[in-house]
Amino acid sequence: MGVSRRESPEADSGVRVGFVTYNKVLHFYNVKGSLAQPQMMVVSDVADMFVPLLDGFLVNVGESRAVINSLLDQIPEMFADTRETETVFGPVIQAGLEALKAADCAGKLFIFHSSLPIAEAPGKLKNREDKKLVGTDKEKSLFQPQTSFYGNLAKECVAQGCCVDLFLFPSQYVDVATLGVVPVSTGGSVYKYTYFQADTDSGRFLNDLRRDVQKNMGFDAVMRVRTSTGIRATDFFGSFYMSNTTDVEQAGLDPDKTCAVLYTSCTGQRRLRVHNLALNCCSQLADLYRNCETDTLINFFTKYAYRSVLSSPTKAVRDTLVNQCAQILACYRKNCASPSSAGQLILPECMKLLPVYLNCVLKSDVLHPGADVSLDDRAYLRQLLSCMDVAESHVFFYPRLLPLHELDVDGDALPLAVRGSEERLSKGGVYLLENGLNLFLWVGANVQQELLQNIFGTPTFGQIDPNMTALPELDNPFSKRLREIIQSFRTQRSRYMKLMVVKQEDKLELIFKHFLVEDKSNHGGASYVDFLCHMHKEIRQLLS
Repeated sequence: MGVSRRESPEADSGVRVGFVTYNKVLHFYNVKGSLAQPQMMVVSDVADMFVPLLDGFLVNVGESRAVINSLLDQIPEMFADTRETETVFGPVIQAGLEALKAADCAGKLFIFHSSLPIAEAPGKLKNREDKKLVGTDKEKSLFQPQTSFYGNLAKECVAQGCCVDLFLFPSQYVDVATLGVVPVSTGGSVYKYTYFQADTDSGRFLNDLRRDVQKNMGFDAVMRVRTSTGIRATDFFGSFYMSNTTDVEQAGLDPDKTCAVLYTSCTGQRRLRVHNLALNCCSQLADLYRNCETDTLINFFTKYAYRSVLSSPTKAVRDTLVNQCAQILACYRKNCASPSSAGQLILPECMKLLPVYLNCVLKSDVLHPGADVSLDDRAYLRQLLSCMDVAESHVFFYPRLLPLHELDVDGDALPLAVRGSEERLSKGGVYLLENGLNLFLWVGANVQQELLQNIFGTPTFGQIDPNMTALPELDNPFSKRLREIIQSFRTQRSRYMKLMVVKQEDKLELIFKHFLVEDKSNHGGASYVDFLCHMHKEIRQLLS
């Protein structure tokens, strides 16, 4: 809170904060600066939510810092002996919404939640986890919210300018597909820390929370995409709500989402922000294929496919993606390519990587999951990818794999990335893999003693601790440069990436290999070579 963004660093922050804890009932806290200790007020009637106090609930951090710190110290002790296992969820959002209405302002809710809300209350959910539905026509229901309550609540939040960010800490099924409806519809975010352990996961959580709090925010935003005559936006993907066909409405707006936007600043000013973009047009197919952006195409196809799983079986969605891309490539072969043998695969220069990226999308956990992928993980990734920009989706589907044993510690350049396949790994090498959400350090069994000493401070492979989540700060050029690289990767991404050390043939290696996307996956996803042959066959069938 002390590092939250201000439009003028010299000015006192006008931001006010309030605190609620909950299980089956809600506890509101009076943290007025004049109090010696915080005061708790309990609302047990969660069916008709209201805020029991106005004065002292939403307070200025600077004026109430001592009382707030006292409250935060007391909360763990207050509930240390609680045996209550049932929780509510909907009333928590309703409480925040009512508080903002009473204060006549927009704002943001940070909700920290860990279980399926099964207590008797509006928005109560049931456990509907059923893996037998995966791969069937009924699979789409698993991605849909199980009640209309949260969709209606999201609409109310958008109208008030109430943005919701949800931090989940589940140890079992919590129905992310339903709980994520309000964050996604209000321009907020969902963060998920499965089987959270403070000693290994607190760094990731605190960094995510810190970045979230520090974001420049606008509220009560309306975005509109205007275009030249002859072209118009017919569809929109992302984290927002739409009540008509042109206006994208967001309760909260961060710097990653702007076009022509009317919004309220943190200081309460109504502002208009406009981004103009001039693009070339063409009338020849050859020019179109010569200048297309494969990364952008994949980003679009992903969002199209991930929305389609709400209404179609995943197999049908995969087949549609393959057919669309085959038609794109067949059209090039028929109308733009030089005459050649039908047995030869001809791809546009700008689209040579389309098949490998498309295969990564098809093998993704949302569209083609393994038996170990939970329904919540799939729903979470579907929501997350639906809001990713092109750079993030690119590295997510085809992770960056760097051979660190080739690192030049005296230069600024990174070693050239290698292709994502097990056959590219050397037993004598150390590799860093990142996909925007995960960070792996793979260590071969035959790595030289000097390199192990420089990275881990230990001379043998067997002494490496696979449970470490941070590299030791050693006083040598290699250690310093490697830690700089890891920090720069984390800075580039919107989510903090936890480091996992993977020793060759260790139990974590199975997870690591899941990200070697050119290989055949354990659950039947095709290798890049096999998929390329399949695409070639599809193209030839279209041409014949």
